[in-house]
Amino acid sequence: MILIVGGAGYIGSHVNKALTESGYDTIVLDNLSYGHEEAVKWGTFCKCDLKDIDELDNVFEKYDISAVMHFSSFIEGGESVQNPEKYYTNNVVNTMNLLKVMLKHNVKKFIFSSTCATYGIPQKIPLVEDHPQNPINPYGWTKLMVERILKDYDTAYGLKSVILRYFNASGADKSGEIGEAHNPESHLIPLILDAAIGKREDIKIFGTDYETPDGTCIRDYIHVTDLADAHILSLKYLESENESNEFNLGNGQGFSVREVIDSVKKVTGRDFNVVETERREGDPAILIGSSKKAKDILNWNPQYVDIDEIVESAWNWHKKLNKEYL
Repeated sequence: MILIVGGAGYIGSHVNKALTESGYDTIVLDNLSYGHEEAVKWGTFCKCDLKDIDELDNVFEKYDISAVMHFSSFIEGGESVQNPEKYYTNNVVNTMNLLKVMLKHNVKKFIFSSTCATYGIPQKIPLVEDHPQNPINPYGWTKLMVERILKDYDTAYGLKSVILRYFNASGADKSGEIGEAHNPESHLIPLILDAAIGKREDIKIFGTDYETPDGTCIRDYIHVTDLADAHILSLKYLESENESNEFNLGNGQGFSVREVIDSVKKVTGRDFNVVETERREGDPAILIGSSKKAKDILNWNPQYVDIDEIVESAWNWHKKLNKEYL
């Protein structure tokens, strides 16, 4: 069985579905601080907090777990600056609790949801796996610390891991069963969709004078279903190769803030207010990753590379989630 920690959240729920469809039995562990129990439509649900080592131990005693996928990190860079204790406690200490119980039960396959934020300000584009890692906020540092811990645990204890560094997760499952539902929401596409349905007064563009074709920041948007597929391939890689590795997961091409706004207007057929304002500190002009390594080694090939297709899947879910605004 595969244990999905944080499996009631956005990415975890999509991975749970993909694992089930690939023939795996799953256990979803989540404390529901940000996840949604109704998103656990597959497998067995256990409400549990990683700070509770005894309860974790009970889960490993009860189920025959062969591998763990970990999604239960806090992810807001700005909040991590204001409240670093929250991030170091959950993202680092609680992850070490999980690893401790895994080793006790001789479970030594681990797939870690990391982030491109470990790279910090890019020195060259596209970002590759050997780019220097120098995070600019506590969130990025917590992820990098866990990456370091995993390398040390491999050397010392033989715990094998695949580290997956995401770019901008986006979109929703084509079925409309699950999708993105953060509270508060901070991701660009759902925020623009909120403006399209009138849930927000406007959408703000932070900076229009970057050295990009239209002056706005360019980011790499990767569809959540493609992310889920990468986790299945990573699991199979661990099962067959039994060696640790790390991979970037991105679309391979970037879209500017204006391009995403235009796509939302096109897909939804709705107009809304767009407000241009000052740059935010720490925002690089372009952030695009190379997924060549994942394609070469995992044989991973993203299927949803068109921004309109990504936005359309998000829109179909967003309409379902926000019926009162429509």
